[in-house]
Amino acid sequence: MSMFCYQCEQAAQGTGCTKIGVCGKQPDVAALQDLLIHALKGVSFWAHAARGQGRKDQEVDRFMLDGLFTTVTNVDFDAEDIARILRRAGEIKEKARVLAGPVAGPVPAAAEWQPAANLAGLVRQGEEHGVQDPTIDADVKSVQEIVIYGLKGYAAYAHHALTLGAESDEVYAFTHQALAATLDKSLGLMDFVNLALECGRINLVTMELLSQAHTGRYGHPVPTPVSLGTKQGKAILVSGHDLRMLEELLKQTEGKGINIYTHGEMIPAHGYPGLKKYAHLAGNFGGAWQDQAKEFGNFPGAIIFNTNCIQRPADSYKERLFTWGLVQWPDVKHIDGWDFSSVIRKAQELPGFQEQPGKEILVGFGHNAILGVADKVIAAVKAGQLRHFFLIGGCDGAKSGRNYYTEFAEQVPKDCVILTLACGKYRFNKLDFGDIGGIPRLLDVGQCNDAYSAVQIALALANAFECEVNDLPLSMVLSWYEQKACAILLSLLYLGIKDIRLGPSLPAFISPNILNVLVEKFNIMPIQTPDEDLKAILG
Repeated sequence: MSMFCYQCEQAAQGTGCTKIGVCGKQPDVAALQDLLIHALKGVSFWAHAARGQGRKDQEVDRFMLDGLFTTVTNVDFDAEDIARILRRAGEIKEKARVLAGPVAGPVPAAAEWQPAANLAGLVRQGEEHGVQDPTIDADVKSVQEIVIYGLKGYAAYAHHALTLGAESDEVYAFTHQALAATLDKSLGLMDFVNLALECGRINLVTMELLSQAHTGRYGHPVPTPVSLGTKQGKAILVSGHDLRMLEELLKQTEGKGINIYTHGEMIPAHGYPGLKKYAHLAGNFGGAWQDQAKEFGNFPGAIIFNTNCIQRPADSYKERLFTWGLVQWPDVKHIDGWDFSSVIRKAQELPGFQEQPGKEILVGFGHNAILGVADKVIAAVKAGQLRHFFLIGGCDGAKSGRNYYTEFAEQVPKDCVILTLACGKYRFNKLDFGDIGGIPRLLDVGQCNDAYSAVQIALALANAFECEVNDLPLSMVLSWYEQKACAILLSLLYLGIKDIRLGPSLPAFISPNILNVLVEKFNIMPIQTPDEDLKAILG
């Protein structure tokens, strides 16, 4: 059985995984995920038609977030679980069809799809609806995939926001419109280019929604030192992005002698007043997601994933590993809902840590914190003490070439400030960069979705200097890995931001012609060497 997947940066040979995903995805799971996207297009065909007549359904809308997020890289590797979601997709599609009523014109095959009776049948259906489609023009197909990956990316953020009770009808409406558009044979290249840029706008709406949900519940992040050492006692490690899940675990472990550690994209949690108030939120363990297999074996407690970035678990920690939410791995214990007692019991059985002091790193420089010292920053620029801002961040990954980001950060001159966000920061966030007149030279803005904060900072600086964002002494040097990075890139393009350097390799799903358009219109460029890029930026 073969597969084809090129949605992430690790795509084999830079073209696509065809035997097994570099992420660990098996061909049957790849086929089921392809089928799920096909099914979601069918749901959206009816939901979009129903919305045209003023009818919508919350269950249909929310299911789209679950379905899209399930297919993001490193989320769900469990064939049985995806089969369950596919059967649910069949029911949701019928609900949307009834909502829409009769429609004029042809009904596409995806809108008529019915789930096969068993897992093997679903896999066969999935093989018929793979990513590759020779009947569609290569450039149109390329932009369609960019749109779909943008939808997947913001679906993850919308899902986190919904966990906190925040949702947006504008996001749901566009999701249905865009997926239904991929079934419309009358649309041409520019229609999908416009949809891609609109997807970037909707991702901004979604990131703002999530930012407000986070700060509304936990307060604005404040600069906070995070210990990289360990405290005496039992331990649970939380990996992923979902702050509400961490909050619930903190509540349920209070007073039980269990310390909670963050991993990967959970490290910004330490900056939120509503989370840092828990004394047993002890510190951060390990680095970025791709190092989990070699790091988790050394964690003497229970480990739980609450969103994407899980890898094939090693035997050294598999029996103390748990998943929650949409994350699933075959034969790994899954927590449904909000009761973490089984994770707590496992932590209590395990030895936990001895006290081991470690260095501290600063997090919590969201837009509120940075704009609070904006006058100092602006004065430092005007006085010539602060020459340039670099945004160095994005996703980390396992493929070679990412040491570029460490070397680049190390070579940034002492009169420049580095903003960083997402797990790409682990390439350099343990280094000491010092400060400029009391302003730390490394400012950790937060998670990948906190690109919203970075945008707010850039807009405020442009406003202060009475110029466009593209005229600021600000350069973006981004690393990408999965579909959330795709959504953020579309947001930056929607805002008209130019001269972005992107690496470590360019997406396999962008055709040569579409790449030329991006280069001509936005001057997007692949990273070179840190030396060459710094010379080009600073002159």
